[in-house]
This record gives sequence, C-alpha cells and structure tokens, in this order.
Amino acid sequence: MEMDRSGKKRIVLKIGSNVLTKETDHISRGKIEDIGRQIVALQDLYEFVIVSSGAITVAKQFVNLESNGKEINVKQALASIGQPHLMRIFQESFRDLGLLTSQCLLSYSDFEREQSKKNIVNTINVLVANNYIPIINENDTVATDEIQFGDNDKLAALTASLLEADLLVIATNTNGICTKESVENSTYQTINEVDDIDLLTNEIVSSVSTHGTGGMTSKVQAASIAQNSAIETWIVNGLEDDFMMNAMDKRVPFTKISRKCSFSIEREG
Repeated sequence: MEMDRSGKKRIVLKIGSNVLTKETDHISRGKIEDIGRQIVALQDLYEFVIVSSGAITVAKQFVNLESNGKEINVKQALASIGQPHLMRIFQESFRDLGLLTSQCLLSYSDFEREQSKKNIVNTINVLVANNYIPIINENDTVATDEIQFGDNDKLAALTASLLEADLLVIATNTNGICTKESVENSTYQTINEVDDIDLLTNEIVSSVSTHGTGGMTSKVQAASIAQNSAIETWIVNGLEDDFMMNAMDKRVPFTKISRKCSFSIEREG
C-alpha cells in the first residue's frame, strides 16, 4: 500500500484503561499530559497514532446505568456517553501543549473490507500530514458480541499493520511481560527481548486487568499480529512518567518483541 510519508518513524501507541486512570477510578489528566509532553519531545523524529481505551471508565465517573438486558448493551451505552468526554480531555490537555487531535472510531468489520481499509489509511495519512494526532477507539456503540474487538490491544495491532507502522508501543501497568516463575515467586523479572511468540505465550500467567478487558494474553496476541507485518512491539509500563523516552534510552525494563527480521529503533541525540 503506497504511503506519502514524512520520513519520520511512525509509532502506534496503545494506552490501556489502567494507564489512563493510573489505576484509579478516574481518568488522569496528568497521565494524558505526560503522554503529550513525550510526543512534543519526540515529534521531530516520530509521528504518532494513538489507540486509546477509557471511554467506559470515563462514563462511570458520571453515570450509573440501569441494565435492561445484556451487559454488552450497558457497556455500549457507557462507551457512547464516555467517548466525547475522553476526547475532550485529550483535546484540552494536548492543546495546552500545542498538539492537535482528531477522533477515529473503528469497527472490526472495517478491517475486513478493502475499501474501508483504504479509507482508514488515506484519512489517517491526511491527518498526520497536517500535524493532527489521530486518537482511535473501537466503535463500541455499534459493535456486537461477535464482532467487537474485546480489547484495544488487537485494535492497535491491526491499526499498526494497516498503517505500516515502524513500532507498536503497548502501554500497560507492568514492566512488560515477566517470566512465569518470577511472577509466582513475586520477584517479577521482565523478559527483555524475544522473537519467538510461542515462547512468550508459555510465560504468561493468566489474568485480566482491572479496568480493561484484556491481560498479557491479548498483548502477546497483538504482538503476534504486528510481527506478522514485520512490526516490532514494545510492552512498557505506562504508569511511569516519560515511559516512551525512558524505553528508547533503555533506562527502564520493558519487553521488546522483535519483528521477524533484525530491526532497532533508537532515540537520536
């Protein structure tokens, strides 16, 4: 797929609900500002596309909906209420840093149709070329049990693949993926670099995040999708300030899942 690119490396950054809330019940403006400050610091070398969770979490701050049927319907309604609030927080926080934002809502079916895929690529390329940061979320309001992503990790990986990103960064609430043994004995040793997804899968301890719908399993599945498109994935601790810059400078532990051929991305300067 032809791309008119700026020459910058393209990073797809996925931000989980636990990161956006800093593991509370409220969206953290400070965390969103931290993300924005990093983008400002890196924008000469990198262009960013954000995949953000958090719409349902935001809505829960404002409303408590009565359930008149399936739980999925309540979640869809909460997403509808929360999404504009989430975008407003991003817009206000980023605007104060001189950054422009735009909203993109995608459904699983969009990745099944060739015309939809072309439209996504063309639209996002126009936005990025004009210095707008696309902020992508699943279109929960129209998703159903069968076709919803279930977790934005997969959405981020599909997006990275479609946009031919150079790097997928998944910001979560741990220092990457730890070995199973270290989790079981509470020493938490991060797996620094791996190229074999199957080996990584065997190290996962089954758990689902507090606010999100996924866990490390969905992140490894996302890394597999990215790897199949020759995209490197970093799983980093987004709760820490400057998590992307610190990972680039190798100041913090995180898990790097390499693409199938050798590849590295470094922070210059």
